[in-house]
Amino acid sequence: MKEKEQEFLSRIEKHKGILYKVSKMYMDTIADQQDLFQEIICQLWKSYESFRNESQFSTWMYRVAINTAIVFLKKDKRKVDKYEIASDNIKEEEGDSHIKEDQIQHFYKAVQQLEKIDKAIIFYQLEGFSHKEIGANLGISEGNARVKLNRAKEKLKEIIKNQGYGF
Repeated sequence: MKEKEQEFLSRIEKHKGILYKVSKMYMDTIADQQDLFQEIICQLWKSYESFRNESQFSTWMYRVAINTAIVFLKKDKRKVDKYEIASDNIKEEEGDSHIKEDQIQHFYKAVQQLEKIDKAIIFYQLEGFSHKEIGANLGISEGNARVKLNRAKEKLKEIIKNQGYGF
């Protein structure tokens, strides 16, 4: 049993960036992100027995993580005020790193306003999945994945534009 646990922990450690991204895309507060992160780890462990090495571990992990995030949202019926930004917490700094961090924060706030399926599609796109892989992971055709991705991108652009970012 110890060997199995070590193997699992090693695989999780190698791909933990996936879990951070999913948590950040689906939850806006650090506490909620940490709760979701832990829930994903629990679900991965519970379903680790079912992983049959027919796909890459990371691909299986994506599926479990996104499904867990969606169920987590439904189960807790979390309603987050996505428009509330505490301006007191934003530091006025110069430099590229501040600008980049600001862009990332605006991006994640915009993604949080998307529908669950659109979040998943954007996540897979950011991870470099092809339309075919996105479709396979979501149980839709490659063409449908392409259309849904384009629509999700348009929604994201509109949200960012409505946030007034960059204007």
